[in-house]
Amino acid sequence: MKFATILLTISSLFAWAGSPLGKPLTLKQQTSINDLKAKPADYVGKTVQVKGTVSEVCEKMGCWMIILDSKTKAAVRIKVKDGEIVFPKDSIGKTAVAEGKFAKIEMTKDQAIAQAKHEAEENKKPFDASKITGPTTTYQIQGTGAVIE
Repeated sequence: MKFATILLTISSLFAWAGSPLGKPLTLKQQTSINDLKAKPADYVGKTVQVKGTVSEVCEKMGCWMIILDSKTKAAVRIKVKDGEIVFPKDSIGKTAVAEGKFAKIEMTKDQAIAQAKHEAEENKKPFDASKITGPTTTYQIQGTGAVIE
């Protein structure tokens, strides 16, 4: 009987922790998404952990997701190598904790157009190249692990 109680307790803890994806989370402190957006240069190249609500997931391969800060609605993209982690499409609306290296991505106008076109095709959304008027700089987390709660 005691063994069954211990197993039930352990399984309950794992269920509460959510679904782990990729490598285990290692950081003890989270960085607010709002702080990442306000001072991105302070975090480039550093491993960060964020928590928020999943607002979008790559429809084709689950290779990225967008997480929103619940208070400020600031957003950050978590991108992984294709197939390394697959973010479940049903994660939208759920809470996620994600970890990885914060990166600055600079693209020429042509690279930005190609990337936007690719993402629009993957997510079956309309694409308008005229909205990209020049080179772009974006920031994202190169994800290594996540937990969807």
